[in-house]
Amino acid sequence: MGNLILTLTGLLVLWNFCTFALMAIDKRKAIRGKRRIPERTLLLTAWALGGIGGFCGMILCSHKTKHLRFVIQLPLAAVLTLAAAVLLTLWLPERLGL
Repeated sequence: MGNLILTLTGLLVLWNFCTFALMAIDKRKAIRGKRRIPERTLLLTAWALGGIGGFCGMILCSHKTKHLRFVIQLPLAAVLTLAAAVLLTLWLPERLGL
């Protein structure tokens, strides 16, 4: 069961990295005037437990910082992701007796 929690934690970290990468790729596309990643996709990946990666992408890449929906939703998605990570690494193993 400990391996399951480690695997799920690794997947959560990988998903947040992918969400960060989507923000960075979209920023690069915006600068170059190329076809963009839809805003809906960026927000969906953040709400699907990629909020920390999305929020870091917004801050570090200075991307979507003038869009109110991102300024509000990405920090909230990051809090949700952080809560899920705490639940996964601290609360769940305790409840399962690991």
